[in-house]
Amino acid sequence: MEFKDYYATLGLDRSASQDDIKRAYRKLARKFHPDLNKDADAEARFKDVGEAYKALNDPERRAAYDAVGSGYQRGQEFQPPPGWDEGFEFSGRDGADGDAADASEFFRSLFGRHAQAFHSAGPRAHARGPVAGNDHHAKVIIDLVDAYRGATRTVSLRMPVLDGQGHPVLQERQLEIAIPKGVHEGQHLRLAGQGGAGLAGGPAGDLYLEIAFRLHPHFRVEGKDVLVDLPITPWEAALGASVSAPTPDGTVEVTIPPGSGAGRKLRLKGKGVPGNPPGDLYLVLVIVVPPAQSAAARDAYAALGNAFAGLNPRSALEA
Repeated sequence: MEFKDYYATLGLDRSASQDDIKRAYRKLARKFHPDLNKDADAEARFKDVGEAYKALNDPERRAAYDAVGSGYQRGQEFQPPPGWDEGFEFSGRDGADGDAADASEFFRSLFGRHAQAFHSAGPRAHARGPVAGNDHHAKVIIDLVDAYRGATRTVSLRMPVLDGQGHPVLQERQLEIAIPKGVHEGQHLRLAGQGGAGLAGGPAGDLYLEIAFRLHPHFRVEGKDVLVDLPITPWEAALGASVSAPTPDGTVEVTIPPGSGAGRKLRLKGKGVPGNPPGDLYLVLVIVVPPAQSAAARDAYAALGNAFAGLNPRSALEA
């Protein structure tokens, strides 16, 4: 996927104000409108200009684009870094709307989940009487162990706002949140009254925090199930053994059945992410072959080869 330089599309630099963006869009939209411009590439250019405007005219999207896109140039290979949107606080409802439906893959990869337009103006600004504030949404990344035990954590959020010169800046705040035991990826925690401010005495909106798990060097999460590779020796696989195995909640003793092969999954029921019902934990067996770095080790491998002289592990590949 190629990186799109929305500033270059509008003929602007990154210091442009929101008014600069509006003026550039209006000028280019007229220039490339298919009803007025019959050049072969006019329609494509018109679409590119419209997409750039959607990205940069919204201060929330613009701030996110600036943060993730710094250092990239037009045409460079691009993939959003994992967790790039952690802590970005978006106003309005969560989820995509028509803005992302016909946009490029690049636009959808960044804004598909946050396509709602910025709410600094609109019906709320002209309402009479108390008006409730907008709900806000943000993604927070927690450690897997917090889902097993519950925890209290301090999270940092960054909310895009406009400064006095019309440039989007990130306003930071910190919140202490209670992470309940058994929370799972994709779940939303509601913090009442922590969203946008109300108008004319109206109540503040709520803040919804979407939970994601931080990548772990050993554990992989699939829904509520957790998987971990468990290294064992060839003799433990062949003869069976009792070994220690890690879980996010501590070490347990497990039995390796005799004759186990590489890739076999041992299921520990209810040892996955807690819940009602809880997930399961799967130990994926990985057979570690010791190196033959000494005479004794080489003799041991030779003896093993003699003991299984009739074994042909490639027989299934022979015609």
